[in-house]
Amino acid sequence: MDTKKIRWFTVAFIAFNMVWGMGNVVNNFAQQGITVVTSWLLILALYFIPYALIGGQLGSTFKDSKGGVSSWVENTSTKRLAYYAAWTYWVVHIPYLAQKPQAILIAFGWVGQGNGNLVSQMSMTAVALISLAIFLAFLWLSTKGLSTLKVIGGLAGTAMFVMSLLFIVMAIGAPFIAKDFHIATPDMGNIKTYIPKFDFSYFTTISMLVFAVGGAEKISPYVNQTKNPAKEFPRGMFLLAGMVGICAVLGSIAMGMIFSSGNLPNDLMANGAYAAFQILGQHFGVGNFLMIVYALTNGVGQIAALAFSIDAPLRILLADADPEFVSAWLRKKTNKGTLKNGYTLTGILVSIIILLPLLGIGDMNELVKWLTNLNSVVMPMRYLWVFFAFIMLNRAVKHFQSEYKFIKQKRLAMIAGAWCFLFTLIACVLGMVPKLDYAANPSAWWFQIASNILTPIVLILLGMLLPFIARREQRKTNGLDLNSLNVE
Repeated sequence: MDTKKIRWFTVAFIAFNMVWGMGNVVNNFAQQGITVVTSWLLILALYFIPYALIGGQLGSTFKDSKGGVSSWVENTSTKRLAYYAAWTYWVVHIPYLAQKPQAILIAFGWVGQGNGNLVSQMSMTAVALISLAIFLAFLWLSTKGLSTLKVIGGLAGTAMFVMSLLFIVMAIGAPFIAKDFHIATPDMGNIKTYIPKFDFSYFTTISMLVFAVGGAEKISPYVNQTKNPAKEFPRGMFLLAGMVGICAVLGSIAMGMIFSSGNLPNDLMANGAYAAFQILGQHFGVGNFLMIVYALTNGVGQIAALAFSIDAPLRILLADADPEFVSAWLRKKTNKGTLKNGYTLTGILVSIIILLPLLGIGDMNELVKWLTNLNSVVMPMRYLWVFFAFIMLNRAVKHFQSEYKFIKQKRLAMIAGAWCFLFTLIACVLGMVPKLDYAANPSAWWFQIASNILTPIVLILLGMLLPFIARREQRKTNGLDLNSLNVE
């Protein structure tokens, strides 16, 4: 009996919930304005579609592997590189975790006050200390298990998807329904309005687009569950690209109708989504209702994401870690199975990132921008291992079997993998350039570029240090064993 019942459209919807969120629209609109519409179309065609199909072939080839990207790397190269892939997957979540407490504060500030003043009027010291307290509280709670919160977070994620679609429908329909609604961005009917200026400044924003469409490899376990992987999986990925494209393009147009592309608010990344729902609610006669629903949904979703992202990546790294690369101290578990020292390391690294802005960030809006851009530099580092595994897979393609192949011709497949690898790498490097005027605030500019460069370097070096510690630990253990044999 054929148990493969998942159809291509089901795969597309599962993947869409994994990849997409309204924050992707707001963050990229904040950096590029209405010209981001063209950028979305380019990134989907040149990067996202091949990325998703590459992940599909890897998932189809290694369908019994449970370690995800690290398993793909181990099967196509070495255990050492597989360790670095697992380390990268975990460590890129450090800046991500550091951003969540601020996002929670902003969300519930809008619920309580109906604006973004609660956090924006705090001193940076207060924001940092409160954010640290929130993080440490959830770090402790994560050791106790938060299965209920994760279920609630899943429901919040679905609600966020609905709110994102509602935002697009209401914003685009507003000029026809709300008589007092005026389109903020001029000449939106002129195609020239959507053409970016392809200068250096533009290319420094590409990492945010890569960050937005990343994570498609998470769909890989479903490849072989389709009725006909060779035909249905790529069909599902093209539908996914279409869904992402529609939401990205129409969402950006909706943002352009509410906010003037040529005069964007400085706090758009922090407060743009809430302000947009507030403006729409007022035009549709429901006051702050939509904004409050969105803020509550987003707040709960951020809490669940914080709790889940503390625990899940750590387990991927340490649950079955090779003693050759990870020391016994870091792999140590309590009687309840909690990775005690792994949580300690997470707490130390995230706390440093949370407190780091005290050295060079002046206000909350700049903090949100800096952390969001830092994540767009660091998080795509894990995508590099997907493309590396794909290149290595095609080097020895005769030794592997796959029900689905992205490109059957070996040389073309390796070129596609190399293209995605280099595109991601270049986007991350260019994304390190601060998105602020040097002349206006030189000290902040230097702080941001230094932290954007040093953060990924330090995180990678730390990963290189752990195998050294593990080898030293093993030598000591072996030495003790030899000594005990001599005594006997």
